[in-house]
Amino acid sequence: MGKKTIRVSDFSGRVLRPDDEAVRVVILEHPDLVAGPVQLDATPVEVEGIDDAALDVVVVEIHDRNGGGEPRRVVLTASEFDAMATDVPMAQLLKTAERVRPPKTRRAAEKVDYGTIEHAGRPHRGRVTEDEARLVRERLDEVNKRLADAGIRQIDPTDAEHATRYGFPTAG
Repeated sequence: MGKKTIRVSDFSGRVLRPDDEAVRVVILEHPDLVAGPVQLDATPVEVEGIDDAALDVVVVEIHDRNGGGEPRRVVLTASEFDAMATDVPMAQLLKTAERVRPPKTRRAAEKVDYGTIEHAGRPHRGRVTEDEARLVRERLDEVNKRLADAGIRQIDPTDAEHATRYGFPTAG
């Protein structure tokens, strides 16, 4: 048994033939949109007037100076917003306004525990713990196989740097 897919324009409900061109329209914000962006299928003809219907809008956030609560987001026409500047024209005001820097994002990177067999011996900048060194010494073949499978340098107990780092006996 086979399956047949029929494409339909979400705007008009018209069945699209296999050779019909279709476009994807992603709706980012809409008053009735409750769970984030959605997408609709349409024909290019159905959306060709979308650019002509576009409004010049301004999207602003209003933040409480005391840092309390979430900012309010407001959309208004550019002409309504421009009219709010009474001392200096808005175009000039925007050119000289202080830039907003995006907040620094903290990388919530998962901390890797090199004292486990899954990560022991992997190159890292930190100090080698006794647990990691013991695992590498006791299970060197297993560690080196995992490192080789991952395309990472293997540990050579005769290499002076590796011997010191993982506590292998050194010739002397």
